[in-house]
Amino acid sequence: MKSIKEFPVLETERLILREIEERDAGSILDYLKDPEVMKYYGLEPFTSVNDALDEIAWYNSILKEQTGIRWGITIKGTDKVIGSCGFLNTVFTHYRTDIGFELSKEYWGEGIASEAMNAIIEYVFLQTDIQRIQALIEPLNMASQKMVERAGFIQEGLLRKYEYTCGKFDDLYMYGFLKEDYIANK
Repeated sequence: MKSIKEFPVLETERLILREIEERDAGSILDYLKDPEVMKYYGLEPFTSVNDALDEIAWYNSILKEQTGIRWGITIKGTDKVIGSCGFLNTVFTHYRTDIGFELSKEYWGEGIASEAMNAIIEYVFLQTDIQRIQALIEPLNMASQKMVERAGFIQEGLLRKYEYTCGKFDDLYMYGFLKEDYIANK
């Protein structure tokens, strides 16, 4: 996010959220080559370490450009990246950002994605001036819809044919979460 001098490492009960580095390319490839993980990601499943290195380069570019930040999700006591979460498309003049996340299928259903997401929401609302976090989610991605709703996001509408990914147009639900609602429910 804006003016980050040192990458913020976040810790939860079970997780360490840290900067993703080139040495993590193999573990990123492990889960981003899975078609089920990539189903709603907007990219084709990865096929090589170079795909993972390109993804890491994108994480670095959004941080450098101050338009986002992406954390690697690791289980405490291990250093293997099993997913990522973060913010992108940050517009500081409008005090808003988009949230994104994905997790290795091996860890689905354990509450890890929610735990990571809640930590980064707390970080952005309490450590920055951001007033609004948005989540854009495909209508068939019920698991992500339920997860963001549990966190406090409100579905605000349907953006028809909003993205063109993987050879097709996708509708996306727009979810919003305001800092004032976060503070009121804290």
